[in-house]
Amino acid sequence: MDILLRNVDPVAVKKIDELAKEKGISRQEFLRGQIEMMAFFREQTTRELDLENLIDKNIQMMGKCVHFMEWNAKSLEKLHESIENVVGEIEEL
Repeated sequence: MDILLRNVDPVAVKKIDELAKEKGISRQEFLRGQIEMMAFFREQTTRELDLENLIDKNIQMMGKCVHFMEWNAKSLEKLHESIENVVGEIEEL
């Protein structure tokens, strides 16, 4: 699809031409790339934010799992001590 753009500041056009030349591409190729990038920028930013939120939630959940595992390990140690005490008392009888 074609886009026709009129009344662009000559200084801006000169700068665009310089940028395109630095990249070794034509003005048309440069502008096409810029327009396409601009069109998808917001969508990409939203995806990145969604991904960052998902990562944060996963980190929080992993912290809760670690806390639960530590609590569970302490409970198992107490249970083991209790069993040893009961077994010791039975052996004394």
